Amino acid sequence: MSDLRQAKNPHAIPGLYRRALIDALWKFDPRVLIHNPVIFTVEIGAVITLLLFIQDLFGKAISFSMAMNVGGEETVGFVGAISAWLWFTVLFANFAEALAEGRGKAQAEALRKMRRDTIAKKLDNRYAIQKGKPPEPADYQNVSSSALRKGDLFYVHTDDTIPVDGEIIEGIASVNESAITGESAPVIRESGGDRSAVTGGTVILADWLIVRVSANPGEGFLDHMISLVEGAKRQKTPNEIALFVLLIGLTAAFAVVSATLWAYSWYSVNYATGTGTVVSVTVLVAFFVALAPTTIGALLSAIGIAGMDRLIQRNVITTSGRAIEAAGDVDVLLLDKTGTITLGNRQAVELIPVDGTESMDLAKMAQLASLADETPEGRSIVVLAKEKYGLRERSVMATETTPEMQFIPFSSQTRMSGVDFGDVRIRKGAADVMFAAIQAASGSVSDQLKEEVKKISRAGGTPLVVTRNDRALGVVYLKDIVKGGIRERFAELRTMGIKTVMITGDNQLTAATIAAEAGVDDFLAEATPESKLKLIREYQSGARMVAMTGDGTNDAPALAQADVAVAMNTGTQPAREAANMIDLDSNPTKLIEIVEIGKQLLMTRGALTTFSIANDVSKYFAIIPVAFASTYPSLGVLNILQLHDGVLSAIIFNALIIIALIPLALHGVKYRPMSADDALRNNIIIYGIGGVIAPFIGIKIIDMLLVFFFGV
Repeated sequence: MSDLRQAKNPHAIPGLYRRALIDALWKFDPRVLIHNPVIFTVEIGAVITLLLFIQDLFGKAISFSMAMNVGGEETVGFVGAISAWLWFTVLFANFAEALAEGRGKAQAEALRKMRRDTIAKKLDNRYAIQKGKPPEPADYQNVSSSALRKGDLFYVHTDDTIPVDGEIIEGIASVNESAITGESAPVIRESGGDRSAVTGGTVILADWLIVRVSANPGEGFLDHMISLVEGAKRQKTPNEIALFVLLIGLTAAFAVVSATLWAYSWYSVNYATGTGTVVSVTVLVAFFVALAPTTIGALLSAIGIAGMDRLIQRNVITTSGRAIEAAGDVDVLLLDKTGTITLGNRQAVELIPVDGTESMDLAKMAQLASLADETPEGRSIVVLAKEKYGLRERSVMATETTPEMQFIPFSSQTRMSGVDFGDVRIRKGAADVMFAAIQAASGSVSDQLKEEVKKISRAGGTPLVVTRNDRALGVVYLKDIVKGGIRERFAELRTMGIKTVMITGDNQLTAATIAAEAGVDDFLAEATPESKLKLIREYQSGARMVAMTGDGTNDAPALAQADVAVAMNTGTQPAREAANMIDLDSNPTKLIEIVEIGKQLLMTRGALTTFSIANDVSKYFAIIPVAFASTYPSLGVLNILQLHDGVLSAIIFNALIIIALIPLALHGVKYRPMSADDALRNNIIIYGIGGVIAPFIGIKIIDMLLVFFFGV
């Protein structure tokens, strides 16, 4: 298992829990803990009760009973127990955050091991690139990779490690990117397309490349990944900040309430009734901690860090938690047709003969014309002729060709391919190109051929015309194959209130056909960079949150405008720089998973906030009658749970519930596609009502255990 892949598996990280515990102890430092004011106030309370315990321990007759009152006196054991459980509360809160950060730190360590100086073949700045020809040894010099700067050229060939990030300007090569993606399958990288970016630390398996450096030392992709996966450096999101401010407000309010209740208690004992005892500082501290939002305060940071970690496990790097949160609020998805909705390559599905041509004759000619066509479409025609008509390349060539055959490879300029042998010329190409050739030779195109071409176009397919000596034999029907299960995924997104929009360069007719088959809500045909940007701005002007994917330079403006922008790792440098997320697997459908993770993050935060607030309401009814019974004995009738020591029981429950909820905070609430109304209803039923009931049960059980073991 590679270092990076091991880091993505929490069970494979050695010493994860031990290191998290050590980090949790380090976070007791007030200079660190002050960044979490809710837990910081708990630490202050723990310090106060610890000092009271020490004072009682050395200043009074010692009674180690944990009962709150013995003959009206608060016992040393009670104060010590409250102090200990407050320290445990701080420890458990720190541990939750440290455990969430632990995997990010392990991933950063794995990435640092991959980042090392290598030897780079730096080309002279005056070197003139010769198309299709690698440099000679005299054209480059060996330097350290740390000596390369943005704009420099370097040369790599088989078995070389790519020294730094760059953009391919010449060559094509097979590259092992397992150091970055964790996947062992090699990928093709080449100049002049949307797969021209290479990353430092990856290895050339075959062929060669000339690369222009795109980042200075310390600014490369690995360096960027290291800084991002460090959970401690995570910036809080807007919603998280808003909740954070709310928690501080609630904490301050409960602090004021606790102080006010002490004043009421003092006034009642000394002036109003003249009976009872003033509530102690220890009880007031315990009362404050039990009612403050310590549960969500302890887990809030861990929820955000775990959300980033779930993306990293799926090989997605995000620039900030803000992008994940935005993904949870997305209600419009812009999806590129090719590779996302369709398989990415058009496939031959049917051969249609015209003008009296036999089907077998058309199949033979189509296969011969496609032998020099190395595109996926050309290969699919050869496969169709083989599978449907039983034609094999060798048998066709043996009967139809002579040793003087000359293959004409497919090119984007001619938009056709074919073969010549003797006086026979076989061609296969785009309909408009072939129509022009037929008209030049015979003066007209048959009505049947025109009708078949129109029929395929209306169905959303691509027609290719096959000719022999400029006479039409038939049409090849190329079809975009919609991915299996994609329609169901779009239906789930619709249930969540998310609108799906297909982006394609196809004409309106083809785009409409594929959109209907895939089940998207809308489409943008004949898309240009300007039209994509305009569409995003239109949705955003209507207060919609937009997400999209892209990999090409022409996608960069739209990516920069989108709220959630996912660039493919194989894409161009401008696309990667414009996006706020990078998919290391370069899988366009990953956008759907990213949206689901974002929604899961928001659902988890909402669920735990609801549970925490509901908990506080229940603890209020459980602790008030017991905490202030010494001042107001009549409150005893409200002790419906018949608690012997509700204060200590509530504090213990308050600490243990944090530990119990850590797995939920780290793994997230189980995600199910549903409407916002359904999600809110489930949240209230499960975590609201559950949060009200759980403390009554938990506190009562803890109180019974205290009585059983310590005779409280």
